[in-house]
This record gives sequence, C-alpha cells and structure tokens, in this order.
Amino acid sequence: MLHCAWQLYGRWCRWSSPFIHLLTLTVLTFGVLAPLICHRLLYSYFYLRRWHLNPMSQEFLNQNQQEGQAALHYFEKLQIPNISKASNSETFRPLLLVTIITVQRRDDFHYVLQVASRFHHLLQQCGTNCQSHRVLICNVEPDPSRHQDVKLLSSFFPMVSRDKTREDPDPRVNHFEKEKQDYVFCLEQSLLAYNPEYVLVVEDDAVPEEEIFPVLQHLFLARFSKPYLRDALYFKLYHPERLQQYVNPEPMRILEWLGLGMFLGPVLNYVYSWAAGRPSLNWPIILFFAAYSMALSELVGRHYLLELRRLAPVLYNIVPVTECCTPAMLFSASSAHRALGYLKGLQCRQGFAKDIALYSLLRTKGENAYVVEPNLVRHVGMYSSLRLHDNPKLL
Repeated sequence: MLHCAWQLYGRWCRWSSPFIHLLTLTVLTFGVLAPLICHRLLYSYFYLRRWHLNPMSQEFLNQNQQEGQAALHYFEKLQIPNISKASNSETFRPLLLVTIITVQRRDDFHYVLQVASRFHHLLQQCGTNCQSHRVLICNVEPDPSRHQDVKLLSSFFPMVSRDKTREDPDPRVNHFEKEKQDYVFCLEQSLLAYNPEYVLVVEDDAVPEEEIFPVLQHLFLARFSKPYLRDALYFKLYHPERLQQYVNPEPMRILEWLGLGMFLGPVLNYVYSWAAGRPSLNWPIILFFAAYSMALSELVGRHYLLELRRLAPVLYNIVPVTECCTPAMLFSASSAHRALGYLKGLQCRQGFAKDIALYSLLRTKGENAYVVEPNLVRHVGMYSSLRLHDNPKLL
C-alpha cells in the first residue's frame, strides 16, 4: 500500500507531470506576474489602493484641471459661427440631438467646457456623417446668469435655461427631486425645440470618447433595426468601471464569463498540449484552463477586457441595463415622450435618485432598457453638484 502511494506521489510530483506544470503556472500567474503587472490598474483586484489611490487621485485632478483650461482656450480661440445660418431650416429634423445638462460647479475645472469642446471637435472630425447632428446646452442653474461657462458657450451653441430666480424655493423639492425636474425640463425642451429622432442627454462631466459618433451611427443603421432594441425605453452609454466585474448579480455577465472560460479552456489546453508534446484532448486540463482564464479575467478586471471591443463599432456589446447611473442616456423620440410621462409622476428623494427612478420603470411599466459596452463617455466630475467632497478620490 505504501509502495503504491509512493509511486503515485512520484508520478504526480516529477517535473514532467501536468500537475507540477499547472501548479507552477498558477503560482507564477496569481502570485508573481499578475500582482507585478496589475498593481496600478485602478479597477483590478490586484490594485494596491494604499500605495496608489491618493497620488493617482491627485494626478487625475491636476490633469483634469489642465484639460479644463485647454477647453477654455479652445472656445476663446474659436471663431464665433453664424448660429442662425447654421440652423436656417425650421423644418429640419436632426437625427441626433446632443443635449448637455449643466449647472454651475467648481470654476477651475470647466466641466461643461470640456464636454462641449470635445463634442464640437468630434463633430468637426466626423464631417458629413454627422451633418444631421446638433448640440443643445441646457442650463439648469437656478440663476442662469451665474453660470459663467455657459455665457461663453452661448456664442457657439443654441441654449435653453431653467430660470428659477423669480420663484420662491419649494421646501418639498429636495436636491434629488430638483435634479429629476431639471432632467425632465431638458429632455422636454429638446423635443420641443428640435423634434429629433434621437436625444442623447449628457451630464456636464461626461466627456465623449473618440469613437462615440461612429458607434452611434452603427447602432442607428444596424442594431436598432431589431424590434426589441428599437422599442427600448433608453440606452445607457456609461456604467461605472468599478461595477463592471463578472462577479455581479447580472445573469448576462455570468453567462459571458462562462462563455469566456468555455472558449479559452480548449484554446489554452491546445497550446499546452502542443508545448508539452501531449495528447491534445484532456478534459481535466481543459477544465483547469477554463477556471484559470475565468479567475484571471475577473481578478485583472473585466473593464480592461471590454476595452478590446473599441477596435470596431460592430464589436460593441448591448446588454440589459443596471440601475446606476445617468451621465449619458440615449432616447428615441417615442421613448423620450414615454420617459417624460413616467418621470413626471415620480418623486425623487435620498435613495431614490433619477437613475433608480428610471430603472424602477422597467419593472413597474414593463419596459426594457440596455447599456452599451464599453463606455462611450468618460465620467470626469470628481466634484459632484449633489454631494460635496473636499478631498475626492477615484474610488
């Protein structure tokens, strides 16, 4: 008996044994290589928060402040267009209206200028493909004249304002309800002013990514021909990176994770078999590599895998939505009218902000909504208009 056990031990523990190979690979990957490579990746489990969070947060704030100044100089140097000539046709119906909701915040970051300058640049870059797109600035500062950045933008973009200076404050309207009412106002004004086919409602700290218009063009022409997408209440173009992991109560992500393991398990087994000179089909090794690839993708961060989809618009993913958040929301004209009717009947409060209110409609009204992955905007606003932070962090 002891002799048999010793033989089994020797067969498993010699260097040519697959057990030793795979154990060594696991220790090197998860104990050495991944921690060394990923310790600065903000959305990875290997991220060393204690070492990097404070300096990275300060570096982000400094960089964002510089981008705010660059956006200010962009508009100061820009030639003022003839807005009346640019919108000379009263019957013109835009395919897409980008509505930027803005409120006065920290002057030194110029959040709305960053967003507006980026959209302006990308529209110029897009050329004839974006001739049917328009931008609208929606100023929801209670005293519109206080918003200095909007005064600058008024020379370049059409604008609507929600002037509350002549109204007495309603004590029943909390910050979250005001934010919802502002959202309703801007969405309603977008439909009234332009009657667009689609409205992209963007908050003033959501800077668009380089590929936003090519991806939206692909969605309009190809994806939205499917009835279940065409009838959706809204599409989110942003979901917080820290909430994009596989280990999440979203069934679609679990299925995606399992699919990744089912694909990479056989592929890595074939590579290992070729390198080790072994038979190509070995189910225990296939299962090991499936679990190995799933664990590695989760620990490194699903967010970084999603970034590979930016290679082409057709690779972007559309999956059922989750409740947080609303930096960039795409509505069709018909769904915008439905959303307005729903939101006007809801009262927002602490714990029931407009993003949760919109998400609740999916259950109570039998609607569907989706999120586009990876994100098509970057959320740069570390200083919130609702929650005050003296020392904001990236996480």
